[in-house]
Amino acid sequence: MNHSNASVFRLQKNRTAGVTFILLGFSEYPDLQVPLFLVFLTIYTVTVLGNLGMIMVIRINPKLHTPMYFFLSHLSFVDFCYSTTVTPKLLENLVVEDRSISFTGCIMQFFFACIFVVTETLMLAVMAYDRFVAVCNPLLYTVAMSQRLCSLLVAASYSWGIVCSLTLTYFLLELSFRGNNIINNFVCEHSAIVAVSCSDSYVSQKIILVSATFNEISSLMIILTSYAFIFITVMKMPSTGGRKKAFSTCASHLTAITIFHGTIFFLYCVPNSENSWLMVKVASVFYTVVIPMLNPLIYSLRNEDVKEIVRKLVITKLLCYRI
Repeated sequence: MNHSNASVFRLQKNRTAGVTFILLGFSEYPDLQVPLFLVFLTIYTVTVLGNLGMIMVIRINPKLHTPMYFFLSHLSFVDFCYSTTVTPKLLENLVVEDRSISFTGCIMQFFFACIFVVTETLMLAVMAYDRFVAVCNPLLYTVAMSQRLCSLLVAASYSWGIVCSLTLTYFLLELSFRGNNIINNFVCEHSAIVAVSCSDSYVSQKIILVSATFNEISSLMIILTSYAFIFITVMKMPSTGGRKKAFSTCASHLTAITIFHGTIFFLYCVPNSENSWLMVKVASVFYTVVIPMLNPLIYSLRNEDVKEIVRKLVITKLLCYRI
């Protein structure tokens, strides 16, 4: 029995021994390496400052200690983590000749990226439910969206992200790989890893299809149902001012949802051919690098509370500096 277990362990180890992945990224455009590095570095800097700044503003200001901003601070944290999982390696590959990544490094990047993508998908659904309660049951809002419920919803989003990621990573580790494997992307995403496997990947591909479809449909059902009720409630409001205020509270969230799920649908719909790889890369850049930067900008530029608090903080800092 012990001999059998040792053999299985050796077999598992041999599947990944000496395996490396080479992330091609944008290497087919050598003249664009430096401009792309500067663009992505700028985007990453804005992402880090924007998301960490949003978390700090929410934490230090009591006026923003509400369920909506509690969820927004976690969305910012997820965006920061997701971008940090992907972008540093992308930046490194734009300035070095050796674009290789170890098997462990590639699997870990996929594992963490998967956690944060699934968590963000659910977090946006939770935020839609929060807007539904705020608009449709304003008098019961603080009771219905208690601190306990908010914490449970956030914990459930992270937990489901971890469960999905562990499941998908387990089935990836069941595959066999040999030597150097070329990935025609800048990130270790599931389909690219599976494509270079030298064993049958049918189960792994079916698992991610079922998982992605379930997460996408369930989150969209919550979002669409919430906004259907919001729309009906808003249209019944007698005053135009009330309608405008209700819609303005949802505008930022609707913008973030449209960009996030729109990009996912685009990636799903792109035909799987050689000519489509550039479109997949561009969409992947938008999905992994640009969206984490856009979310804090959308919520800060479209949100009067955040704009007012940031304005006050800037004025206070300037006055302190002058004194």
